[in-house]
Amino acid sequence: MTPKTQPAAKPAAAAGYADLAWRAMLAEVNLSPKPGLVDRFDCGAHKDMALEDFHRSAQAIRSWLPQFIATGAESAGIPESQVLAMLRPTGLACEAAMFRATAGVNTHKGSIFSLGLLCAAIGRLSQKQLAVTPEALCKTVAAFCAGLSERELRHNNRQQTAGQRLYRQMGLTGARGEAEAGYPLVAELALPHYRARLAEAVDPELALLDTLLVLMAHNDDTNVASRGGAVGLSWLKQYAQTLLRQGGIRQSADLRHLHEFNRQCIARNLSPGGSADLLIITWFLDQISTLNTQHKSIINPCWRNSYVCFKR
Repeated sequence: MTPKTQPAAKPAAAAGYADLAWRAMLAEVNLSPKPGLVDRFDCGAHKDMALEDFHRSAQAIRSWLPQFIATGAESAGIPESQVLAMLRPTGLACEAAMFRATAGVNTHKGSIFSLGLLCAAIGRLSQKQLAVTPEALCKTVAAFCAGLSERELRHNNRQQTAGQRLYRQMGLTGARGEAEAGYPLVAELALPHYRARLAEAVDPELALLDTLLVLMAHNDDTNVASRGGAVGLSWLKQYAQTLLRQGGIRQSADLRHLHEFNRQCIARNLSPGGSADLLIITWFLDQISTLNTQHKSIINPCWRNSYVCFKR
């Protein structure tokens, strides 16, 4: 049971972090051009969703994010292994809100899972008066999800979901495996890469697109595997690796490579949605440091109008 005697996380802190998680979803979908993904230019390989669906979805999810933080704070006195079960009701209610907003289209189910976990980790760390850092958040999420892949993919695998089917066929653990491992693709690869590009004074939009290529080049994306099997996944990873070897995305002229990549993905019906979810986490963890010491507001004013994140 949720401890009733523990105070909830401070409202200002919860609001600040929840707002940042919402902005992370918008920053990703507005980022353009993205191979095979919905963006400001087109719908990628998708025929059932558009940019406006993602905006509505993010808005619906937004109101549930403080609840994940509150649950993380309220459960700070119990073992991490028991927290995931406490988060499930909020996760399911948040998913239902998403589906209502999109008329049944799955736009952000993966993000509800990852951002819900990260928000709960923020609540737990804050309640324990521990530093909220990317490293601490990833470690806490890993503790929440210990044994998750074993329970839901290996021992409870009846092929009811695409994720369970892909685990049985290809051994892919998808979002569960990344969370259980503490998001190594983000913490050890994407986040350092993104920060390195920013330190080189690369435009933030280009830096994030380059980071998306890094994730696509290394991620065993279950969204891609579900659409294109092992062959499609291998093709997409190799294409991204080739672009990175050629220099990646550092200037506007390089965007032509992403437009061509997008055309190729559409032709093959491939959409790297798992890598997009990891990019959301990357941006979110990087922006954690932009919250001021009172956690009242986001310092960088360019993110205040989130519907035009990365829109020139």
